[in-house]
Amino acid sequence: MTDFGLCVKTELLRQGMSQAELEKRVSEDTGLFVDSGYMYKILTGQRNPEKIVESVKKILGISACETHSTT
Repeated sequence: MTDFGLCVKTELLRQGMSQAELEKRVSEDTGLFVDSGYMYKILTGQRNPEKIVESVKKILGISACETHSTT
C-alpha cells in the first residue's frame, strides 16, 4: 500500500465511508468506470490515473497525500 493508499483508507474510516461508496462517487464525478479491482491498483500504486486520483482527493477533502507508485 502506498502513502496515498493509506491516506485514503484512513480518511474513509474517519468519514465512515465505504470504499464501494468512494468508487461510486468517483465514477459519477469523472464519468469513468471505477471498480474495486481498479481502486485496489490505484491504492497500491500499480496505476496512477491523474483524473481519478484528483477526484478521490476532492471527494475525501485531502490534498497532501503522496501519489507516487511504489513499484
